[in-house]
Amino acid sequence: MSRLLAITRAVSPGIARCELAFAPRRPIDHQRATVQHAAYEAALRDAGCAVERLPAADEHPDGVFVEDTAVVLDEIAVITRPGAVSRRGETTTTARALARHRPLAEISAPGILDGGDVLVSGKTLFVGRSGRTNAEGFDQLRSIVGPLGYRTVDVEVRHCLHLKTAATLIDEDLILLDEQRIDRSVFEGHHTTAVAPGEAEAANAVRVNGRVLLSAAGLHTGERLAARGIEVIMVENDELARAEGGLSCCSLILCLAA
Repeated sequence: MSRLLAITRAVSPGIARCELAFAPRRPIDHQRATVQHAAYEAALRDAGCAVERLPAADEHPDGVFVEDTAVVLDEIAVITRPGAVSRRGETTTTARALARHRPLAEISAPGILDGGDVLVSGKTLFVGRSGRTNAEGFDQLRSIVGPLGYRTVDVEVRHCLHLKTAATLIDEDLILLDEQRIDRSVFEGHHTTAVAPGEAEAANAVRVNGRVLLSAAGLHTGERLAARGIEVIMVENDELARAEGGLSCCSLILCLAA
């Protein structure tokens, strides 16, 4: 089992003021979101992660979605420049936490890049071109990681917030995806498996130490994965889903030195 650290952030009391791109604005129960987020952190601990929770900040309603503020690789952490202007202040505390574990690089203007658009599989980075990540952000990321031996693959994103809204890595070379939003052909060299019909939220999952944390909204998808021999942990996240957040959005997971 790898020695892993999951960096999370507490749910902002201002979560109801979150940015929205596709979902209609609906009431969000802060207390229930906090309880669900704590259960998510507990599931990470049960899977062998140490959890470091950053403090909430009312001025950053979307701050719980810490994944968007960095791209963490074994060699480096790239601090992003989020596509939503209101989120750019979130990166300061993320950078401070990651600086203890990785050298840092950063995306600068006019580039924008959200970590939720970067799906890392070995030495390949699939990078979604969404409303939150532009060509300049992609080019800067490629320039940073290329000398480290990584290749970057540009992926068009339609009808969803981020690439990882609709596709996440759940095994060494197996990608779980929603075929209604992402064409499986973009993941050349990888196996893919689709979520069950009507379970789009299940496409955003978290792989940790051989387990897969899956949205409780993906019951039938979980059954499909279990039939493949994958250990699935179901996690409630419907409150943060109202803020267009999935499970991977809520943590930055990095491997620590032995």
